[in-house]
Amino acid sequence: MLVEPESSYIRAVHMEQVRQAYASVAELYIELFGTSQQVHADDLAFIGRHLVGRPGTVLDLGCGPGHITDYLRSLGADATGIDLVPEFIAHARAAHPSGKYQLGSMEDLAVANHSIAGILAWGSLIHLPPQELDGVLAEFRRVMAPAGTLVLALFVGDEVAAFDHKVVTAYRWPVDEFSERLARAGFTEVERLQRPGDGTHRPHAAIAAIAAEG
Repeated sequence: MLVEPESSYIRAVHMEQVRQAYASVAELYIELFGTSQQVHADDLAFIGRHLVGRPGTVLDLGCGPGHITDYLRSLGADATGIDLVPEFIAHARAAHPSGKYQLGSMEDLAVANHSIAGILAWGSLIHLPPQELDGVLAEFRRVMAPAGTLVLALFVGDEVAAFDHKVVTAYRWPVDEFSERLARAGFTEVERLQRPGDGTHRPHAAIAAIAAEG
C-alpha cells in the first residue's frame, strides 16, 4: 500500500517528538522502571506464558531500558530489544551485555516476512494516534510467523481518547475495540488481563493474540 508523502512526514515528526520526550527523561525513567522487579508479577507471568518456550526470535518493541527483554532471555527466549531512544539502548547494552538490543522503529521493522515467532509491545503502542495503529499492526502481521504470538499492554478507557501522559501524549482504548483492531489486522485474541487503576497506576489491560495461519 502506498503511503501519502504528507502522512509519512507527519508520522515521522510524531515519532521524533516521542523519541525526544523519552530521551529527555531517560535517566529518571530508568531509575523508576528499569528492572523487571518493578514490573507487576502478574504482568511478568502473562508475558512469560505467551512468549517463552517456542522456537524462534521474539522482538521486544519499545524495549526501553531492556529489562523485560532480559527477563525473556533469562527464561530461554531468543529475545531482541528494539527502541527509538539511543539512551535506552545504551543503558540496555551496558546493563545486560549478553543481550541483543538495536535502535529501530516498530513502524518499519528490518526483518523478513513471517520470520518472527513473537512480539512484545508492552506499553509501546500507547503513544500512537488511533489513525496510525492499523499500519503498525499490519507491520507486526507482516513479520509474524504463522501462529506467532503478539503480547501488548494498553491503557483502558470507555472511549478512544488522548490524555496527558507524564512523558508525552498517550491514548486510552476500550479493550474490546482494540481487540477488534487486532482481528482486522489478522490476529485472534487468546487471553486478556485487566487491572483497574489503583491511585498510582492508570487502568490498563494486556492482550495476547495469535497470528492467523496462511
